[in-house]
Amino acid sequence: MENVNRDKLVGDLKVVLADAEDLLKAAASATGERAAELREKAQSTLKRASERIGDVQESVVANSKAAARYTDDFVHDSPWRAVGIAAGVGFLLGLLVNRR
Repeated sequence: MENVNRDKLVGDLKVVLADAEDLLKAAASATGERAAELREKAQSTLKRASERIGDVQESVVANSKAAARYTDDFVHDSPWRAVGIAAGVGFLLGLLVNRR
């Protein structure tokens, strides 16, 4: 579910940025009131993108805090299991690094 939301967000942001780029290019060649209107549209589009990024940032921070809390609880509840898992991961990483 999270990957779907992230992929949708990335797609949405690409569209928004492409739209803003097109609007800015059009504004560069336009003059007067039309240029001001295009620049305003581009600013609005970029503001929406910025707000979406802020929403995603909040979600990522919340998920990271939840993962850290879960990890902390796990380590405190099962310290020797955590040490064993860390040793196993370290051993596997050592094997992978040694192969290169």
